[in-house]
Amino acid sequence: MRSLRIIALVNENLVPPESMEGRSDKEIDEWKTEFDVITTLREMGHKVDVLGVSDDLTPIREAIVSSKPHLAFNLLEEFHGVVTYDNAIVSYLELMRQPYTGCNPRGLLLSKDKALSKKILSFHRIPSPNFAVFPLSRKVVRPRKLQFPIFVKSVIDDASLGISQSSVVQDDQELQERVAFIHEHTRADALAEEFIQGREFYVGVLGNDRLQTLPIWELKFTKSDIPIIATRKVKWDRKYQEHLGVVTDQAVGLEPAIERQIKRLCKKVYKALDLSGYARMDLRMRGDGRIYVLEANANPNLAYGEDFAESAERDGIGFEDLLSKIVNLGLRYRAPWQV
Repeated sequence: MRSLRIIALVNENLVPPESMEGRSDKEIDEWKTEFDVITTLREMGHKVDVLGVSDDLTPIREAIVSSKPHLAFNLLEEFHGVVTYDNAIVSYLELMRQPYTGCNPRGLLLSKDKALSKKILSFHRIPSPNFAVFPLSRKVVRPRKLQFPIFVKSVIDDASLGISQSSVVQDDQELQERVAFIHEHTRADALAEEFIQGREFYVGVLGNDRLQTLPIWELKFTKSDIPIIATRKVKWDRKYQEHLGVVTDQAVGLEPAIERQIKRLCKKVYKALDLSGYARMDLRMRGDGRIYVLEANANPNLAYGEDFAESAERDGIGFEDLLSKIVNLGLRYRAPWQV
């Protein structure tokens, strides 16, 4: 690949240092994705300027006008502290006629709104757990079709914010208490969905029009029989991970027909939500083999050694090759201004 001028858009508080030397694991965890991507792109021969973004679009415009980058590598997770504003940043890049990596504005908007995305999945007859949305400051009235156990989370937040083992509730009293917790701690509506007992899978997807699915990945607790839930502590607390024996690796023991079904479903979700670039699908499988799509995550974690990169590696796509694919998909995506 030829050398490119790239601006890496990152959250202002996640601009990585030049080196990890002398940094604690806790510090590194905060900006490891940004460090891995930026460092690797530079090692590949690209000229990468890092731009920390918080609540002002002016620096983005100035960087585009002054350096005329071939590509913006989008690693932003929010704008002005709001996670759902990431689609507005990508819209701005399109208004500036600036090619970028990752998902387009419509796909980000649809996938970030978990309730809206589930309605779209239902329209396309893609199996997903029954659900209800409980808005802020509204009385919690459970629909009859929504049966216990029920899983409660924020309708918009990601990174497992507000998710713990207590997110699974068994009766109406627990449901009201957990909805109140989500309202108070995330300041967002609460999404309550049927909790699917079974195995939890993650599937990476790459592509704009022609799609490639990565090997099916599975979350396991090897030292505990508590329900398998990707809580915030499971994702980020190293001691808790060790306590539960948290392992993610390629799923084994799946019938070929089940594997094909899962990959078809993931591609169908990708197209239904108008995703582009790369994404990760979260699914669960009951003991009887029934598959349910939980959600789609546009622009998932790209850190070296994390699930997306690890599954790509298992498919023979090294980290540099993975970033090259993402860069090329960004350059080839046809935004409306290019039509």
